[in-house]
Amino acid sequence: MANNTRARRTARLSRALGIALTPKAAKYMERRPYGPGEHGRARKKQDSDYAVRLREKQRLRAQYGIREAQMTRAFEEARRTKGLTGENLIELLEMRLDALVLRAGFARTIAQARQLVVHRHIMVDGIRVDRPSFRVSEGQLVHVHTRSETMVPLQVAAAGAHRDVLPQVPAYLDVKLDALQARLVRRPKRSEVPVTCEEQLVVEFYAR
Repeated sequence: MANNTRARRTARLSRALGIALTPKAAKYMERRPYGPGEHGRARKKQDSDYAVRLREKQRLRAQYGIREAQMTRAFEEARRTKGLTGENLIELLEMRLDALVLRAGFARTIAQARQLVVHRHIMVDGIRVDRPSFRVSEGQLVHVHTRSETMVPLQVAAAGAHRDVLPQVPAYLDVKLDALQARLVRRPKRSEVPVTCEEQLVVEFYAR
């Protein structure tokens, strides 16, 4: 029941934001390609500039499943980093441990990836890490704890079962899926990160 409730909530959020946050939400959106609620089919008035920027920020947050405080901290770090703030923001978010667990194919959704980390099934360079927000550094190896490898969900992942619903493994990750191992070979580039976002709108939201 809890899983069904979560799935419906995610599907509703996906329809509100106009982006499928999970494979199951994508199926919901195929059947109901309009916003949630009784007025979802109605033609909406033109959004204000603020509303457009707010929605784009919410879309990015939802794709990584992070809280507003986490997003704000990431933005401030991106702003202080040399280069384009919007691109820096997405690259920093992509180096989160839970994001890389998802990209590697160990999990089907960002929520499942976070759960694997929190439940201490994931290691970085041989050390258990239970913080989804942990920043993985270039060259570090993300892998599943030996005692967790026999778990059914991870065996399913190792067999490549999630590849049909996940984007192609990005070039910044070297993945050995059958061994449940992934190495971050270099910092991600914005153009390679499989998230849907007009990052300049997010920058404008925080810079207002």
